[in-house]
Amino acid sequence: MNNKKANEQAKPAGYKVPKFEIGDLAVYPAHGVGVIEAIEKKVVNGETHDFYMMKVLENNMTIMIPTWNVESVGLREVINEKEIPKIYKVMKERKDNPLDNQTWNRRYREYMDKIKTGSLYDVAEVYRDLSILKFTKDLSFGERKLFDTATVLLVKELSTAKNTDEETILLEIQSFFVPEEPEEPEEPEDSKDPKNADTPES
Repeated sequence: MNNKKANEQAKPAGYKVPKFEIGDLAVYPAHGVGVIEAIEKKVVNGETHDFYMMKVLENNMTIMIPTWNVESVGLREVINEKEIPKIYKVMKERKDNPLDNQTWNRRYREYMDKIKTGSLYDVAEVYRDLSILKFTKDLSFGERKLFDTATVLLVKELSTAKNTDEETILLEIQSFFVPEEPEEPEEPEDSKDPKNADTPES
């Protein structure tokens, strides 16, 4: 999936390219929530341009983003709190087709592409699918890394949007994937009949 195409397809009606000020929170694809710490001028190919200097909250990495290229790179605002139920709905959905029928390589590429779109809905799908897959098999090293990445991206942005602590959000989304308890087999009817009980030998 092409990231630029994915970002274009995800734009709602009336979409406007976001503009950020120093101190604003923003989301960068595959890195998550960050804060715009500065807007600096840089000379590129002999021309002066403005760049957002964004520090990623999760790891303090600084990313330099051209202010004129926000749409192409997928920089966006943190989701509105009203969108959170929609994100939760995505995670609660269940597919009919078993996920482990896909090859590992195909599944990995598909999930990586979704994470790179920057859409929290896509990230929620990755988290959901890998959470379900964990019930049927041990995740590979690559799948585990994708799962951890999706978890961090989800928890950080949801807790920011909801203005609550990350532990609360983590417990909430984990609760969507509690394995069902196996049903205990019913006791045969004849075993309940006292007439069928063994009588002690004299």
